[in-house]
Amino acid sequence: MSRDVFVAGVGMIPFTKPGANLPYPQMAAQATQAALADAGIGYEHMQQAYVGYVYGDSTAGQRALYEVGMTGIPVVNVNNNCSTGSTALFLARQAVASGAADCVLALGFEHMSPGALGAVFTDRPSPFDRFDEATGALVGHSEIPLALRYFGGAGLAHMQQYGTKLETFAAIRAKASRHAANNPLALFRKEVTTEEVMASPMLWDGVLTRLMACPPTCGAAAAVICSDAFAQKHGLKRSVRIKAQAMTTDKPVTFEAQDMREVVGFSMARDAAQQVYAQAGIGPQDVDVVELHDCFAQNELITYEALGLCPLGGAEKFVLDGDNTYGGQVVTNPSGGLLSKGHPLGATGLAQCTELVQQLRGQAGARQVSDARLALQHNLGLGGACVVTLYERV
Repeated sequence: MSRDVFVAGVGMIPFTKPGANLPYPQMAAQATQAALADAGIGYEHMQQAYVGYVYGDSTAGQRALYEVGMTGIPVVNVNNNCSTGSTALFLARQAVASGAADCVLALGFEHMSPGALGAVFTDRPSPFDRFDEATGALVGHSEIPLALRYFGGAGLAHMQQYGTKLETFAAIRAKASRHAANNPLALFRKEVTTEEVMASPMLWDGVLTRLMACPPTCGAAAAVICSDAFAQKHGLKRSVRIKAQAMTTDKPVTFEAQDMREVVGFSMARDAAQQVYAQAGIGPQDVDVVELHDCFAQNELITYEALGLCPLGGAEKFVLDGDNTYGGQVVTNPSGGLLSKGHPLGATGLAQCTELVQQLRGQAGARQVSDARLALQHNLGLGGACVVTLYERV
């Protein structure tokens, strides 16, 4: 049994730098209340909740939702690294599609600390042991923070194979800033040029500048997911349907390929996208707007190829031809993406959902993609998990 699943409401709060944020229960409550208000329904109608965060103690999801209501419903805490928000969405969609529930809340939040990501539990094996070992063997540079080595290394592999220029990654970052200038919820709204990105401090000589990396961010986002029958009964919006969705994890190729692009999830993303296209009976050429996981400009570039938006090796041309923005083939990250909007790990997937739902409703203001009908979301976490979701305007 699989029922149609609709996104009845979405909400998010403005993303901020660490230290400028409210405590996480308040951030999460505000995003939840925004999604409920957008749906036009009360929290008492939520039958389950899936709450995602990476940095927090167990049952922080309950602590957050108790600010909104204490109704006794199942609350499931979700942690899947940077794909946490989309994993909560995946579980919520699955609950409704299966008939286990009729109306479910997906919520994600994060209270991050300044600086590079690091391990919290250092007295036990790391989930990244094999990833670290592969990265050390392929790129070395142990003095560089790990996330920079992962994604910088993936970009370097593309540069070495295809002759991709560092300026192309800078152009992706500049594009993100132009899009974010029209997003009042984005952390960074100042436009930067390709030249300014190139002139920012070099974090890895010839491979990565500071502006090519997304910043630590705090924030929250939420979505109300429901069945067709529930939406009709309660008079909720049925304008956006989840047409297809897939979640993948690593296969042996991650380590066997001896390629940093695989270490950071190229095949996970490609496999999830292909499953989604097959479920929906479409191809990448049919997609109008994409929110993808641009934690680094390098990951955005290789994800163009993983999602099939351009041929293998064709990402640089895709960027230089302007096919990744308004007037081109497909608008990528109209929100400004992780690079400009920010990347609070647990909230990111649901912030992407919020943007795409607004696009399909025609409510994206100056960011609006003309006549958007199909929207694709890509959210990836190392360790690893990738969720790809296709939304359809009904």
